[in-house]
Amino acid sequence: MGPKVDNYQIQAAQAKKLFLTYDQQELIGRCQLQYDEAYFYIDFLREPYRIHRQTGDMERCHNGVWVDGNSFNEVMTILDWLCDSKPNRYITGRWINVVSHGHYFHGSLQEKEDDPVAALFDANPEAFENACQALDGQWVPGADLGYAIELLDGLQILVQLWHGDEEFAPRLRLLWDENTQMYLRYETTWYAVPLLIRRIQDLMIELRNPGR
Repeated sequence: MGPKVDNYQIQAAQAKKLFLTYDQQELIGRCQLQYDEAYFYIDFLREPYRIHRQTGDMERCHNGVWVDGNSFNEVMTILDWLCDSKPNRYITGRWINVVSHGHYFHGSLQEKEDDPVAALFDANPEAFENACQALDGQWVPGADLGYAIELLDGLQILVQLWHGDEEFAPRLRLLWDENTQMYLRYETTWYAVPLLIRRIQDLMIELRNPGR
């Protein structure tokens, strides 16, 4: 028997195959892409990405070096936007939570009690703020700490943190623009969130230990 391929790898490979069926000139126009003969270029979470036009394989430029960018979440998020974002998409500036998308059964996933990520950010508020600012996050009032961070194409995610105390655990909330589904399908928002959280966590470490 050959090596086992998990469902995530299968879905990512299928998404790349679907991408290759699209009219690339239409993608260039609709998404306002930078491109050359080999690649499409986009900015995703404030890092350059390139998508190979013949394979769909992705790389991101981290600290000036092109590295692999083919994680399941990266592939599914970027290709969803690239292939299926609406040509007339626009940002409203009005924030909504996941329940407002109409998927009530996912409402409990929006905020968690005893969330280890919220606890990490709460324990290191200066590092959290520095990371958000390194992502060009825009301060938004309404929580103890809150930053609107661009995912791609002007679409932002609002990260709100409430500090914990003796009575309440720290709380993290993620909000999206009212028109998010003109950019990404509802399911894709759940692929994008872990990428943002990981990026913040990585920057918290990198900015504290420059050069490592």
